Amino acid sequence: MKKAGELWAKLWVKLRAAFYTKTLTAVLLGMGSLGLGLLSLCFAVTEKRRVMVGSYLERPLLMLLNLLPPVLLCFFLWFLTNRAIAAYGITAVAVFGLTLANWYKLAFRNDPLMFEDLLLAKEAGNMLGRYSLFMTKLLAIALFCIGLGALVILFCARGRFKPGWLRFALAGGLLVLTAPVSLLYTDGTIYSVHTQNFDHINRWAATQVYTSKGFLYPFLHSVSSAFEHKPEGYDKKAVEALLGEYQPGEIAEERQVDLIGIMLEAYNDFSKYPQIPFVQDPYEAYHQLEEESFTGNLVTEIFAGGTVQSERAFVTGYAELGSFRGKSNSYMWYLRDQGYQTTGSHPCYSWFYNRANINPNLGFESYLFFDNHYGELAGGNIARDNVLFPELARLHGESMDSSPAPYASFSVTYQGHGPYNTGVNDWGENFIRPGVFSQETENIFNNYMGSVRSTSRELAAFVDSYRELDRPVVIVVFGDHNPWLGDGNSVYTEMGLDLGLDSKEGFLNYYSTRYLIWANDAAKERLGRDFAGEGPDLSPCFLMNQVFELCGWEGPAYMQYTDQLRESLPVIQSGGACVTAQGEYLPQPEGEVREKIQEFQQVQYYMRHQAPGE
Repeated sequence: MKKAGELWAKLWVKLRAAFYTKTLTAVLLGMGSLGLGLLSLCFAVTEKRRVMVGSYLERPLLMLLNLLPPVLLCFFLWFLTNRAIAAYGITAVAVFGLTLANWYKLAFRNDPLMFEDLLLAKEAGNMLGRYSLFMTKLLAIALFCIGLGALVILFCARGRFKPGWLRFALAGGLLVLTAPVSLLYTDGTIYSVHTQNFDHINRWAATQVYTSKGFLYPFLHSVSSAFEHKPEGYDKKAVEALLGEYQPGEIAEERQVDLIGIMLEAYNDFSKYPQIPFVQDPYEAYHQLEEESFTGNLVTEIFAGGTVQSERAFVTGYAELGSFRGKSNSYMWYLRDQGYQTTGSHPCYSWFYNRANINPNLGFESYLFFDNHYGELAGGNIARDNVLFPELARLHGESMDSSPAPYASFSVTYQGHGPYNTGVNDWGENFIRPGVFSQETENIFNNYMGSVRSTSRELAAFVDSYRELDRPVVIVVFGDHNPWLGDGNSVYTEMGLDLGLDSKEGFLNYYSTRYLIWANDAAKERLGRDFAGEGPDLSPCFLMNQVFELCGWEGPAYMQYTDQLRESLPVIQSGGACVTAQGEYLPQPEGEVREKIQEFQQVQYYMRHQAPGE
């Protein structure tokens, strides 16, 4: 009995020691993972940090949704690996790594990290070289805290599970628990209503709405938006019946003209702002071209980045874009059906926005990039506009010599891509009066304007090469978005430009660029149109409609449907904001306008999921 008692006492000591060891490990992991969640909240914003973190603390549900993921992940990894330090280390790298990616992205481009961005990891890695990562005192403290936590867990958290089946059972149980919890992150009502945090932000600014909810919660919520869902009330047969009301138009041979589209990287006309003290006109060549063209404002839905949104909206006619992983209806496919050659150029890398794979799905027969053409042409560099524009003209001439088929090209420039040098005036010229703004603002703006003047002159020379040509040519030019002008939009702020999305003026300042449609005399004669005047404000998805209208072409059934829509709603963003034909800005449309937009969403969904020719 005495021996049995001694064995039981020893067993009890071991059990109690194991219990305390596991309890201590659980407590330390819990504290460590909660700390990671709190640090993530501290780096969820780049401006008004104290105010915003305070607003998070005032909202228990928001706190729960941001702190729960690192805790669940850390304990799951502990059960799975049986190593506390491994669980904490992996959780720290995942949680704080994503947090820093979001923080830097906000600082550089005022654009939060979305789950879909992880699908473009290669692009992000390559683009990272264009920006200089920086260290702050707060970041250094955060990294120190994470490292200190790792040391504490390494030496103090020794709890392990025996037998092995127990930890796998615990890991499985936690997964079962996580399944219903994950529904909290995809629920739209919770996201839009129950976690509202508008006190210190502009509710119409998508980036600010995102950051108002912390980081981990909105990032996980974005998983659902990375995969396309049918619009509410989608009825395929109803959409088919609606489009069936329009008869696809054909482009008669005697009315065919060559179409050349060029999207200018970050190009916009800042001469419209009287508060900017220009001392010379970098837009002189562009303004002369406007005087003999049909021009207007293009109201995009991107700012300082996201080039592909405007690019593909123009090519497809969609405000809401899909992944385009398979063949998708587009205006390039329509032009191919009309006998056109379809091609284009982008002097940057083919992997950028996955253009090499997606452009063929949008109807381009061929496309030239840095990798297969421009790198060698520009001596191993990304071709600037003084290389790109003459080459576009040469390629068109080569096509005219080799084939009688009409020609359609759409190219995207790269020269104006930010960021611009903040420390030196690379062009050695002042475009604005010195001494009015800070030196950094002067450098950024002068460097941007130097690029603008260069692009304007190259564009004018390109157009001049078509003036006397017997072959009819129509040229469409537009800017994809406003430029990056300082981290946190510092130049815009210092110059006093209103970018607030709660007013029409701020909305247009934030999103508007310019479009220009020019035709040579041969095209004007063939089509019987003058291609002159000021056009309406348009979304990129309606710009091709305007081109076809000026050419006198009906276009496919989808274009005819959108022609009717743009008569009342010429500006529509994928998020729903719009500007009516009467000029009314509606951040959140209701009633009949909302119904039209919902119908448009259904038609777009249908078109994106129908292969060309179906």
